[in-house]
Amino acid sequence: MAELLSQAEIDSLLSGIATSGIGMEDVLKEHEAREKEAIPFDFRLPNRISKNQIRTLQTVHENFGEAFSSYLVTKLQTQVNIDVTSVDQLFYSEFVLSISNPSSLFVFKILESEGYGVLELNPQLVFGLVERLLGGSGDGGKKTRQVTQIEQNVVKGIVQRMFVDLQKAWHTITKLTFELDRYESEADFVQITSASEIVLVVSIEITINNQQYLMNLCYPTFALEDVLSRLNAKHIANTVGTRKRDPATPIMLQRHVGRSETMVRAELGSASITVHDLIDLSVGDIIKLDQKRDADCVVYVGGQRKYYASPGVFENGKAVKITRQYTGNEKTNEE
Repeated sequence: MAELLSQAEIDSLLSGIATSGIGMEDVLKEHEAREKEAIPFDFRLPNRISKNQIRTLQTVHENFGEAFSSYLVTKLQTQVNIDVTSVDQLFYSEFVLSISNPSSLFVFKILESEGYGVLELNPQLVFGLVERLLGGSGDGGKKTRQVTQIEQNVVKGIVQRMFVDLQKAWHTITKLTFELDRYESEADFVQITSASEIVLVVSIEITINNQQYLMNLCYPTFALEDVLSRLNAKHIANTVGTRKRDPATPIMLQRHVGRSETMVRAELGSASITVHDLIDLSVGDIIKLDQKRDADCVVYVGGQRKYYASPGVFENGKAVKITRQYTGNEKTNEE
């Protein structure tokens, strides 16, 4: 139980305050000064995603970049490299202000959340892709202009394939389906959320034949509320490891590689003769080669020396039997 003060003690305290010169007005002024020192804090500031979740999101998009770059290599027939440069949390108004004008914006729908995202492509990247797809050099030019309707239709197939690879990368966490909704050239017409809403912006650098371009992916955080709780690096590592150990992968690779054709050539030996002797050759003449009769011949695969083999006959046809692999440090048995 708290100790109670007597009336004499209370009078003593009041007299002490009076003699010290501190009045009630001074106390109120000090209280008001402390209130002015208080700094307002907005709990909706862009820090809703932790550092661990940011790292996991970066891993997801790095996996996407690896898959999409492989597709671009086969499509453009040139070297392509895709790197994730940053993953940031911004207000949507800040993202809109960062978009250049004119720009190339593809609005896509996230079917599982009924929210919308934005894919921002540098116009120079669009021009370069269109030029390479149509057989050009891919420089794209440095002139800033609007992307034409024909160029939009040409690059639309690339964007749709991009969403396919992006879905596969997100499937390591959860199933997300991205569907292309529309194309816009100005950021003012892209209102996927309110200006004060927090969005996740993934900046990606695409290098095509030593030319660098920028691409941004914008997700509203409210559309990823259910996903954010699953974002952890351990989950991604376990999922990726399981995917790499998929027993169907070697079978699939073997099936595709098995359909490929390559030239195989067995060389018994070589010889040098004069043009005069070549002209005088007739049936039954013998040309002495630089190989011994019992020496192995060299087998070339795709124009490269790969194996040694012994010549023979199989089912009434000429054949060779592989005896050992060529290591690069040995030579044929020359006389």
